[in-house]
Amino acid sequence: MSAPPEAPAHEPGSATPATKAARHALITRILGHERIRSQAELREALARRGVATTQATLSRDLVELRATKVRGAGGTQVYAIPEAGAPGQVPAAGNDGEPLAEHTTARLARWCADLVVTAEWAGNQLVLRTPAGAAQLLAGAVDDAMLPGVLGCIAGDDTVLVITRSEAVAADVAAHLLALADPGQRG
Repeated sequence: MSAPPEAPAHEPGSATPATKAARHALITRILGHERIRSQAELREALARRGVATTQATLSRDLVELRATKVRGAGGTQVYAIPEAGAPGQVPAAGNDGEPLAEHTTARLARWCADLVVTAEWAGNQLVLRTPAGAAQLLAGAVDDAMLPGVLGCIAGDDTVLVITRSEAVAADVAAHLLALADPGQRG
């Protein structure tokens, strides 16, 4: 029985299924190894690997993967996927003892400086207040940083709930984020 016409042909020796998750993984791999300047170039790179996709699907994939254009060698704008928090990435086991500063991304530092109004904790829960409409930005940055001991975030309009492994982690994360919010107060 032959495959339907839209089923992708695969590279020799590859076994990439025609699923969204597999396509995302392939896009991530391509962007990590090639300088892709446009969606057309990415579609061609996917096609060379036997994956056909529409421009609309590819555009959605790039949004879901949080791909952005960054300045590459020679000043050329190329697509890149954020290293921390990329879909499917799981924090390394046993990272709870690592310093928070080692997991602080430029995005987290920027959004803390711009958006954190207060940070208070009770037990293992940390509540971050932001200006109206900004909680999702801050929660996304906290999630992407994959801070040790942070299990996840829930964002409302002006409030982010951060769930941590313990009260001590909540206190440490609160102090760290407040220090990022007001760099002049760091010791």
